[in-house]
Amino acid sequence: MYRILIIEDEEGLVEFLELELQYEGYEVDVAYDGRQGLELATKQDYHVILLDLMLPGLNGIEVCRRLRMVKDTPIIMLTARDSVMDRVMGLDSGADDYVVKPFAIEELLARIRVILRREEKKKQDRSFLRLKILN
Repeated sequence: MYRILIIEDEEGLVEFLELELQYEGYEVDVAYDGRQGLELATKQDYHVILLDLMLPGLNGIEVCRRLRMVKDTPIIMLTARDSVMDRVMGLDSGADDYVVKPFAIEELLARIRVILRREEKKKQDRSFLRLKILN
């Protein structure tokens, strides 16, 4: 089963995302501030992290940068900040995708599926290469 970490301080949005993701069959953990989110993300393995940009404690850009120093977990930024510079900063800090609020849940779910397919393909390719090297 795929595990997703939501790092978001808007409780209503968290409840909505958690319900939708669980309905789709994902295991979900939640952090309501940047420091707690970074701690969870570094101590546990997740398939995808949904990360808000404007968080208490530690902002999403800093969480993303620090996480990238130790892990390559796919990150989708979810934020109300929609300028081109904000998107560029989010992607340059290490995010794999950037979704502006408000968003359609169907689109977010599709973006998660794309990331998961890409990660599965990487695993298959690595397994194939290992087999090829061993033979």
